[in-house]
Amino acid sequence: MNTIEKNSVGVIRLKKHEKNPIFSPNPDNYWENIVVCNPGVWYEDGKFTMLYRAAGDDEEHYIRFGLAESSDGVNFERMSNEPIFSPSVDGPDMGGVEDPRIVKFGDEYYVTYAYRPFPPGQYWKFAHDVILLPESGEDTPLVYKKNIANSGLAITKDFKNYKRLGRITTSNLDDRDVILFPEKINGKFAMLHRPKEWIGEAYGTNKPAIWIRFSDDLMVWEEESTMLIAGREGTWEEKVGGSTPPLRTKDGWLIIYHGVENGGLGYYRAGAALLDLEDPTKVIGRLEDWIMEPEHDYEIEGYYKGCVFPTGNMIIDDTLYVYYGAADKYIGLATCNINELLDELKKSK
Repeated sequence: MNTIEKNSVGVIRLKKHEKNPIFSPNPDNYWENIVVCNPGVWYEDGKFTMLYRAAGDDEEHYIRFGLAESSDGVNFERMSNEPIFSPSVDGPDMGGVEDPRIVKFGDEYYVTYAYRPFPPGQYWKFAHDVILLPESGEDTPLVYKKNIANSGLAITKDFKNYKRLGRITTSNLDDRDVILFPEKINGKFAMLHRPKEWIGEAYGTNKPAIWIRFSDDLMVWEEESTMLIAGREGTWEEKVGGSTPPLRTKDGWLIIYHGVENGGLGYYRAGAALLDLEDPTKVIGRLEDWIMEPEHDYEIEGYYKGCVFPTGNMIIDDTLYVYYGAADKYIGLATCNINELLDELKKSK
């Protein structure tokens, strides 16, 4: 379970668990009967806690979070037949909540998540990037008129009761894949984010990229961002975005990210990079090839046909666990020996 698969030319591959998909939709629950994917996962005191994205077969496609736990990281038990975190009744995230990522400061868990003010609809039935839009007037704010996805922050001590602290991105930017570093760096909090509109000559990239920024306060992100990882034209990663919370290792911050081919219209794959521990704006290692791609039916035959989308990870002993959404329908697990992966990243300098 904890070995890296390599092909004939030595390219690194994560090993997918033999029981994949390890988590599937529950036909008995209206809110999760067609989708479970993109989980945030936390490991502590021998217990794996999974906060997962879920949706039922409603035309509006309201997205909620469910809660599951496991003692072995593979066999998860649902903790409730009801959502643990839902769109607010009349707040900015009333259209749906998506893709939780989890870090911990002190005795509280901080969950970043994407949200919309209006439900997106069953997007797989529409053209690429088309979603439902609300009725609006000439003076309606852009975030509502265009149903723009923002990112918010919530805190919890038990994964059952939450306090929503509000938006941490700019309202008129589609800024998702917002992920916090799990500790302060040089006295400041750090965040990865992927503003979709930051493309063109002024930004130095033709496709959405991964940016990093710093702050003294988790709710105030006003310092200028630095582009960290951009896509590579003509490769598996023309468009990129952050995936899992950064992990501190002896060699640097390990970043698992996703890349999309064909200008952002093709398969979603996962890549790996290494950042300097003291100055994470410096990329000190980045693999040229992907470490995981869609290859099984559960990763190809879903609502996005051909997608592995990591959102949770941890290192236990010498094993890296990576939890990912598969085809926007299931949840999978892939693992590797962390030292072997770090060795390959150091060679990629």
